[in-house]
Amino acid sequence: MKILQIIHGYPPTYNAGSEVYTQSICNELKKRHQVTVFTREENLYTADYVIRSEKKDDLDFYFVNMAREKDGYNQEKVNQYFAEILESYQPDVAHIGHLNHLSIGLVAELKKQNIPIVFTLHDFWLMCPRGQFLQINFGNKDFYQVCDGQEDKKCAKNCYNRYFSGLKETQEQDLTYWKNWVAARMNATRSLVKDIDLFIAPSQYLKNRFIQDFDIPKDKIVYLDYGFPTHYLNPITKKEKTHFTFGYIGTHIPAKGIDLLIKAFTKVKYPAILKIFGRNRGQGTKALENLAAQCAHKIEFCGEYINQNLAQVVFSNVDCIVVPSIWTENAPLVIHEAQSCHIPVITADVGGMKEYVHHLKNGLLFEHRNQKSLTTQLNFAIENGNLMEELGKRGYIYDETGKVPNIIDHCKSLENIYQQLIERRYETA
Repeated sequence: MKILQIIHGYPPTYNAGSEVYTQSICNELKKRHQVTVFTREENLYTADYVIRSEKKDDLDFYFVNMAREKDGYNQEKVNQYFAEILESYQPDVAHIGHLNHLSIGLVAELKKQNIPIVFTLHDFWLMCPRGQFLQINFGNKDFYQVCDGQEDKKCAKNCYNRYFSGLKETQEQDLTYWKNWVAARMNATRSLVKDIDLFIAPSQYLKNRFIQDFDIPKDKIVYLDYGFPTHYLNPITKKEKTHFTFGYIGTHIPAKGIDLLIKAFTKVKYPAILKIFGRNRGQGTKALENLAAQCAHKIEFCGEYINQNLAQVVFSNVDCIVVPSIWTENAPLVIHEAQSCHIPVITADVGGMKEYVHHLKNGLLFEHRNQKSLTTQLNFAIENGNLMEELGKRGYIYDETGKVPNIIDHCKSLENIYQQLIERRYETA
């Protein structure tokens, strides 16, 4: 089978959830199939849209340079070059992980060549221009507020006012322009639904949101949790520690709520340690370090990690993982990874986070975005170390053995989906 994977970034350059997941399925699928990856890079010293090909790790890559692109969503030149790649490669099936920073026009090019399309939903990008239903609210004190639903004028006012001139006399003109821009963008992404053969949602929560709020037909979307390379995500022996140790794993961006975690941690009643892992993001990470410096308890910034070393580098050094996201995450990989290694998780009581962590069953829940509530659960964890260890051992809530879905079985499910869509294509040809 010739499989084309489409994703807006690929490790190690891009190392967030959707990218790591795509790498995992590529590494498994390549054992039995020919896999090609179409993705992006950002080379500030090369012209826009330049395509670079590379063969690495038994995978064929096409990188399109999108160093200066920001909020575009349908790039004609990307579509054109992609069509040429399709003509040359002629895949049997295409699996899209994300089109942000690429182009939604890739779907039309695939459709022209009658190639079956699978689309895994990792966030809300198709139905929210910013992907997370988290408002920027530029110029307001209440920034990063959760959005209760997409509306063109609201998007323009609360998320795209950062592009306004800043002058009162042009405010209405700016608002109208960006309202129309958002409307066009949303019409374009909604039009994709008819051309996608099957959507995959890694949480029931995300599946239901897209059915209810984006009108994806129920027979066009299935629930399938992520799969994981569990050969390096096994229960580990924890290193001896002087104090109860919490860990954060992930990107250093506002949506992840690291500042909420630091503020909550400053209020815990007992000596404890917080280890923050993840790639340094310049001024953003520096601001978090400055905030952490005000805490009487020990907070360590431990830098980036390689996923294959998660168990030994991260999980062996913590007693609990905290996922404090201030947006409504749908199925964080880190929750599954921690559960695979029998590390308990504290996370928010919304979305896919509470779908995979059940309070006092395999972890703890706090009220979403509530600093005081998070502090309460941090204190509970410190006071009940033995119980937390037991919660961690229960692991994945939807398996009697507590094991998360492994990548081998997951890719077998994907292969069945691919094969069914390929057969359907030939039947209707």
